[in-house]
Amino acid sequence: MELGARVLKTGVAVTLALYLCALLEWTPAIIAAVAAIFTMQPSIYRSWRHIRDQLQTNLLGASLALMAGMVFNNEPIAIGMVCIVVIMICIKLKMESTIGLTLVTVIAVMDVAGDAAVHWTFALNRLLVILLGIGSAFLVNIAFFPPQHEKRFLKQVNDVFNKFSLLMRASLTDMMKEPVFRKQQEELKRSLHKLEDKYTIFEEERQKLNRGKLSRVRLLVVYKEMLETLRKGLALLEVIRRHESSILHRDCPDNRLESQLERLVKQHEWALLRFAGLAIDSKNSSNTEKEWILPGSWDPEDQQFTGRILIAAAMYDYAYHIARLERLVRHNSVKSEKKAVRRFLSAYSKDRR
Repeated sequence: MELGARVLKTGVAVTLALYLCALLEWTPAIIAAVAAIFTMQPSIYRSWRHIRDQLQTNLLGASLALMAGMVFNNEPIAIGMVCIVVIMICIKLKMESTIGLTLVTVIAVMDVAGDAAVHWTFALNRLLVILLGIGSAFLVNIAFFPPQHEKRFLKQVNDVFNKFSLLMRASLTDMMKEPVFRKQQEELKRSLHKLEDKYTIFEEERQKLNRGKLSRVRLLVVYKEMLETLRKGLALLEVIRRHESSILHRDCPDNRLESQLERLVKQHEWALLRFAGLAIDSKNSSNTEKEWILPGSWDPEDQQFTGRILIAAAMYDYAYHIARLERLVRHNSVKSEKKAVRRFLSAYSKDRR
């Protein structure tokens, strides 16, 4: 079980909301805690967008609940009908994520329906309590453990690649039991899906909160290609498993697929290490997708021919994206090195003065 930053921040936000309600003597504090739980999001941008949507739908829901409360009091049927109307409005506004907390607002406001003056006072109090919980979650999300999406994304890229390379070697050597391989393959798919979600959050935040920064845009292109290359690698792995007899057919005198696959995985690894600054430049890896062809000894009448063609096509696709990733990594590395040189020269000139 992993105790992540979001789990900790949710607990801190709930605590802060309860303390603030006690300090301001606003009741019931439990509603502020519920609002804080609903509002906690995995990124700062999503928190801001969620708060913006929550303010709109909660104010709308509170207004409808006030009017319905003055007409129908706190009749259960009336509360249910207002909830239905609010849900329909939230869906129409494409703010489905706010439905849960908005319904809490509606129920909290209509629950105190009765005398008009008392109703307005209590309704305003309930709305302020909910807004306090929303604000507490947003404040905690910014101030405590700010999301480090870039660092976590790169760590997950390396983790997914390590799982992929292990399964690729296992598929070539047939050294892993089939049930174990299938389990590891499913785990790899889940890890890749999580990585895609992480990239979506990272891209969303960079584009919305860091507009106009060309260096950030270049990095997003590199990260997107890292993700796409892993997708193509997983697709190749699945094709190999479906047609493994074609690649493990040892009777073919000119079977180079196995060595070519090993080379592709190594070049993929080099690209990731080069981006991290852990590998030296390589002059023999820029034309990955052009350096191999189908062996001429393959016979179309052979039973393994179709499988080999499919494997070769998936290999070419994987190789193309490896080559593209290498070019992007080289370009980004050159830009970073030039910036470092300029910073050094600037600092050196100041010292000389």
